[in-house]
Amino acid sequence: MKKVLFTLAILNLSFYAIGQKEYISEEIQIKMASMAAPEEDREAVRVYGYDRQGKTVLMKEGTNNLVCIADDPNMSGISVSCYNKKLDPFMSRGRELKAQGKDMMETRAIRKQEVESGNLKMPDAPSMTYVLTGKEANLNRETGELKDGKLRYVIYIPYATTQETGLPNKPHAPGMPWLMDPGTHRAHIMITPVDKNP
Repeated sequence: MKKVLFTLAILNLSFYAIGQKEYISEEIQIKMASMAAPEEDREAVRVYGYDRQGKTVLMKEGTNNLVCIADDPNMSGISVSCYNKKLDPFMSRGRELKAQGKDMMETRAIRKQEVESGNLKMPDAPSMTYVLTGKEANLNRETGELKDGKLRYVIYIPYATTQETGLPNKPHAPGMPWLMDPGTHRAHIMITPVDKNP
């Protein structure tokens, strides 16, 4: 019986390790997260990263209007982002719900209800988000450099519609802006630059 329990414990730890990426130091997480921001803003951003247990922690206080999030070790690929601090209540609530074990659809429904009830504040003006993505194989974990990273832009504009903005609800040409989730609290303009090196 002891051997069975020991084997199960080892297997459990093995599956946990498979699901988690190798831990990246706090210094490198801060550097990676900041890369999503415009170069002139990187030194002053606030940064949230992940501890060895995969929990979100504040790693760096900021002095400008951007909040950056390091790469989630529980997700495949590399993805870091920086957003206007006016979006922080909405984004922070999403991280809280995820930590509670809520899936994407549950999180979306809860935040929708909270926004509509007035308990969750959304920005009162268009608010920018920068998202930098790439392949894990292209990341140097010692330096934080990401080869062939791709940057896209997301401008949150709650409750905007295609009629009032003139934007389509899907892109009709590579790289063109379009409005995702129009008419909802999550309405946002998507801009994905054309990939010059597909």
